Amino acid sequence: MVVISVGLAVGLIVLGILGIIGAGIKSLMNGKQDYKRAGMMAVPFVVFGLSFAVFGEVPKAGVFTAIFMLGAMVLTILLTGMRGTFKF
Repeated sequence: MVVISVGLAVGLIVLGILGIIGAGIKSLMNGKQDYKRAGMMAVPFVVFGLSFAVFGEVPKAGVFTAIFMLGAMVLTILLTGMRGTFKF
């Protein structure tokens, strides 16, 4: 029973991701989305791919990707805050 439930959950996640990708491609084709913004969505996948190439293990690559993305988020929040404070 647990195996079936986990399999169904993974299947729903995969279907959701495919739906999101399909909607994004459709928006790009209709001109409703900017290519730079769509390209930014690929950053975590690129970071994961590079970290997987370095570490060779999915868990280590996933943890590194999460840490890297969180650090990048904090850095960009600091930079945008400084930009707003100092008007540059």
